[in-house]
Amino acid sequence: MKIAILDDYADVALTYGDWDGLGEVTVFRDTLPAGPDLVQRLLPFDALCIMRERTPIPAELIAALPRLRLIVTSGPRNGSIALEAAKAAGITVCGTESRKTTTSELTLLLMLALNRQLLPNAARLRAGGWQGALGRDLAGLRLGLVGLGKIGAQVATLANALGMEVCAWSQNLTEARAQACNARLMPGLAELCATCDVVSVHLVLSERTRNLIRAEHFAAMEPGAVFVNTSRAAIVDQSALLDGLRKGAPTAAGLDVFDIEPLPAAHPLRDAELLDSGKLLLTPHLGYTTEATLRLFYAQMAEAVRAFQNGQPVRML
Repeated sequence: MKIAILDDYADVALTYGDWDGLGEVTVFRDTLPAGPDLVQRLLPFDALCIMRERTPIPAELIAALPRLRLIVTSGPRNGSIALEAAKAAGITVCGTESRKTTTSELTLLLMLALNRQLLPNAARLRAGGWQGALGRDLAGLRLGLVGLGKIGAQVATLANALGMEVCAWSQNLTEARAQACNARLMPGLAELCATCDVVSVHLVLSERTRNLIRAEHFAAMEPGAVFVNTSRAAIVDQSALLDGLRKGAPTAAGLDVFDIEPLPAAHPLRDAELLDSGKLLLTPHLGYTTEATLRLFYAQMAEAVRAFQNGQPVRML
């Protein structure tokens, strides 16, 4: 069996998974966009091991890969795989388990860094100076969570421990769920954005949540408001966010997810003025990229390939 491991940016897949005896394994550390070059790269392979949405596997790509028999994705779901097309082509699709604490911890890190003016002060010290912009404590601030699922609930727990007042809203959020997470249920997204010091996104991307957070939500934010997105870029109108940052609403933003990944050098979010001022903090999709998480992903990817070869697929999607 010829196996391709895609988008291994950290170059750890072969170390963290037991691939011995599974066949010919090829690791790709870069990402190719959809098109003929991607098809040519993947044509020789019987199995693809992919890292969530880094390389989408739509129906058109599946149709162009007649040898493909197995797709293994990190995590228990992947909206960028055309599951029906895979099933129709006789391709088995499997997943792995996931760890949730990595994203909630990164969310807290971004909130702390932005509110404490960490990067501007570190830059000032590096340049030979001393203290500059004053930060503010998280304790006593109001955190607005857009989404209160597993990750949102973990962020609520961390925020409560730091003395923040936690509010939350999503289309299906109930009073009982909010109370269980020690959060106050807000009547709507507009009210949450207008009354919270920090707004953090924790939703699954769907047609209902695409471009959910728009210009009017940023315009309504309080002076000093911080916006964080470690969920999915398409939930937010990126142009509206950039425009809002230039106008001071929100005052600062931390983003870990982008509409194109890796983020192109000429992308509008690479705004030198916003980045240098500390108003915009970008991280390269680190929400799930910790040693423990990647060990889990690659170990279970290899396990899934072995199980497929033995005629007993595991964690099928």
